[in-house]
Amino acid sequence: MEINELLNYALDSGASDLHLSVGSKPMVRINGTMHTLNMDVMTQDRMESLLPQVLSDEQVSKFKKEKEIDFSAKLDGKGRFRVNFFSQLNGLAGVFRTIPDEIKSFEELGIPPILKELSLMNRGLILLTGPTGSGKSTTLATMVDHVNESRNCHIITIEDPVEYFHSSKSSLINQRELGANTHSFGNALRAALREDPDVILVGEMRDLETTSLSLTAAETGHLVMSTLHTSSAVKAIDRIIDIYPEGQKTQIRSMLSESLVAVIAQKLLPSKDGKGRIPACEVMIATTAIRNLIREDRIYQIPSLMQSGGVDGMQTLDQELQRLVSQGAIDRVAAETVADNPKLFKSNVL
Repeated sequence: MEINELLNYALDSGASDLHLSVGSKPMVRINGTMHTLNMDVMTQDRMESLLPQVLSDEQVSKFKKEKEIDFSAKLDGKGRFRVNFFSQLNGLAGVFRTIPDEIKSFEELGIPPILKELSLMNRGLILLTGPTGSGKSTTLATMVDHVNESRNCHIITIEDPVEYFHSSKSSLINQRELGANTHSFGNALRAALREDPDVILVGEMRDLETTSLSLTAAETGHLVMSTLHTSSAVKAIDRIIDIYPEGQKTQIRSMLSESLVAVIAQKLLPSKDGKGRIPACEVMIATTAIRNLIREDRIYQIPSLMQSGGVDGMQTLDQELQRLVSQGAIDRVAAETVADNPKLFKSNVL
């Protein structure tokens, strides 16, 4: 079976992801929900026949050695995909995630206008956080594109893999992919600080080294954008601090309080009309009051400041969900399932 045939099924149905797994029929994810395709169950032989259609000889060797591989690929006539192959109990499995060719505007994505302002900051750390598949990469691509159009600067991206391709506009932009262009986030970040950057995109702050170098870059006059896998802005701050040994936490709180610009926690919900998914963003801006709370280890008090910080561009997730429900963009029941305080949320939207 040709991979193009499978991708046609996925693309024609408007799916965000195509799942192939030995022992199961192909499945697609549409508006966040998995659907089974009316096709034969995937066998090991069929899966193995797909590998050379997508992977280079070098990638096939790497996959056989490491049992998993993650990369982006442009497939003839089908656009670009983020591809992951892995080994599972029944045999091979693979996931193809569609990557739009065009980078959407802030308005098209429906994300808060404050993100446009934040993307043009000269220095500091901006974090996008949320579960896998919540649109973090898409939002970051829009923010980077806005910098690229609006500033005369040097942008370096370090990604695993590169998903959205950027062409230099008003800015010079250099994109680096782990494996293809650098061996690690740490190596690339250390090198980036010697490459005269103004803006650095770090695909993910995965470990202590990447986190420390990102904070250093933000503290020394660069704008750093990155992602974490946490469900809220407060948990993102906790995650950064918790990664350090106990003896360094006070110093890190101080560094973070000085360098942090904002944390945006994003979730995707099915639209009420069933035609797509709607982003719901929690926004925390590092005001003087919030910086003090971080420094003094009173992070648990941040949500109350966010709730009353609308004048600064802040909003809690539940406030954003209430707005989206009142506008008829999302269903109340769907909003309740992701609300931070479902009972209070339910009483507020009745």
